[in-house]
Amino acid sequence: MNNATLVATAAVFLSACAYLPFSSGPSATAELKPLKGSGVNGTVHFTQKGDKVLVVAEVKGLKPGPHGFHIHEKGDCSAPDGMSAGGHFNPHGKKHGGPNDPDRHAGDLGNLVADASGNAKLTLETADLSIGSGPGNLLGRSVIVHADPDDFKTQPHGNAGARIACGLIVAKGGRSAY
Repeated sequence: MNNATLVATAAVFLSACAYLPFSSGPSATAELKPLKGSGVNGTVHFTQKGDKVLVVAEVKGLKPGPHGFHIHEKGDCSAPDGMSAGGHFNPHGKKHGGPNDPDRHAGDLGNLVADASGNAKLTLETADLSIGSGPGNLLGRSVIVHADPDDFKTQPHGNAGARIACGLIVAKGGRSAY
């Protein structure tokens, strides 16, 4: 096989690979927008990985330190204070808790911790959420970032303070539900 044939064969193979399905499941995104002029913004990506959802968040414009980070029941960020998003997503009627507590809201994702520049990154997996089906379906809900840390014990919200950023969770391709 000469070089031209080898290059052509490789190009055809690579083009075909572009159409192969990815091994991960459905995905969704929330674009965080500031509430009450907070300046906080960012992106949260959700990817179904078997029976778990991988959550990857990057948030900017925060005060240094921890900030409560939750999925809320309604996909409505229209109120200037974010209260239109409702309470924490809690399909199983559990008490509020930390992300590693067995008895907690499905939407209890813990705290984002901002560095000295106000940037926070978080990566976690949870079996309490799903994308597109089941009681843990997060599509059409919202992500809220709070001004204060979640204490993981105060009911029903962890005493995390004001809502400073909100983002509607939509499936890849912009749909809010399957």
